[in-house]
Amino acid sequence: MIAKTESKDFKQNSHANLKSKNNRLWIIIGIVSLNSIGLSVVLPLLPFIVGKYLPVQQVVFGMSALLSVFAACTFFAAPIFGALSDRYGRKIILIISLLGSVIGYILFGIGGALWILFLGRIIDGLTAGNISTLFAYISDSTEPEERTRWFGYVGSVMGIGKLGGPALGGLLGSIALALPFYVTAALIFISGLAVYFLLPESLAPEKRTKHLTLHSFNTFSHFKDIFSLKEVKLLLILGVLFYTGLGIFQFNFIVFLKDIYKWGPAIIGGMLTIVGICDIITRALLLPWLLKHFNERSIRIAGLLGLGIGLGLILASIFIHSVIVVALAIIFIISGEGLFDPAYNGKLSQLVDESKQGKLQGVSQSLQAANNMLIPLVAAAIYFYSPAILYASATFLILVAVIMCTKFSPKANPALKPME
Repeated sequence: MIAKTESKDFKQNSHANLKSKNNRLWIIIGIVSLNSIGLSVVLPLLPFIVGKYLPVQQVVFGMSALLSVFAACTFFAAPIFGALSDRYGRKIILIISLLGSVIGYILFGIGGALWILFLGRIIDGLTAGNISTLFAYISDSTEPEERTRWFGYVGSVMGIGKLGGPALGGLLGSIALALPFYVTAALIFISGLAVYFLLPESLAPEKRTKHLTLHSFNTFSHFKDIFSLKEVKLLLILGVLFYTGLGIFQFNFIVFLKDIYKWGPAIIGGMLTIVGICDIITRALLLPWLLKHFNERSIRIAGLLGLGIGLGLILASIFIHSVIVVALAIIFIISGEGLFDPAYNGKLSQLVDESKQGKLQGVSQSLQAANNMLIPLVAAAIYFYSPAILYASATFLILVAVIMCTKFSPKANPALKPME
């Protein structure tokens, strides 16, 4: 009788713990959706805000400088914030990061001078740890085999935000140019309140890093620590190859369509709508189905192949002008991203224990920031010489990544144990 009662209590506790965990994760998804909508709301207004302080011919340069400053600050700050979250917990670092974004967007709304815009981007970049900390939180709160699915959900709600945000931004901007920036600040502030009041800490004190030293504030020391782990290093290199190929598409494709196909904003906008729809379907519907039938390594390879085929189709579309070929290229590329990205982040999270999740995710975010700084410049230089060479190079990089992925299968950290 006692055994039956204990068994019943255990099942009830397990059910309650599972429900509590899922509630926490859905709160995270809600926070990501608010942030994504907020960020995409301001995108259509950036040229107009910068245009208030610079001549028309210098607006593109000004926007590039703002994006580069943000990326540079993120590059240096993300690993540090990740390490701090390993020491002090995810919740406090996430709140600080969100408040930094709130201040940054309020400064953008206030404006008044170009240096204020740069100050806003610098503050936002130096506190940029929200994505890496959110990923670390998900890793803390899930079993290793669940993470790819939840990372996929994160990507899908970001896609939803990117679909609706620009239209909302244009509407708000027609009322007042600064209004979308204040709305974004408000949405991110609401996210911060949700973290404070609704989100429990995910990293137990006994699982945290015990000591902080001066090296903890040295970005490159974190790179050295993470890259000293062979399995992690090889997977990060694979990620760099993938995101380089993807970055070439992201930063160049609109210019490509304007130059090669002579399309205007309406047609290009229609094509980009395919991006959002395909991203949501792949991450929210296709990925969970594939995870039931295939292992994550196969899904990573499928994602790489999708991106490689898509880039190859863009290369072919230079010589064979076809709307169908361009549409297929977008579908393959975005589907490839939707499969590889969560499977890559899921595997990455399995290679270290909880005490290094923040640092690992911070280094990963830092590498993404470096991509955002360098890829547009390098891609622009090659594109100016030859669009065909640019997309042939991107396709070749992904081919190398496919070969690497088929030869190399990282093993999960044996120290990782199932959650209680």
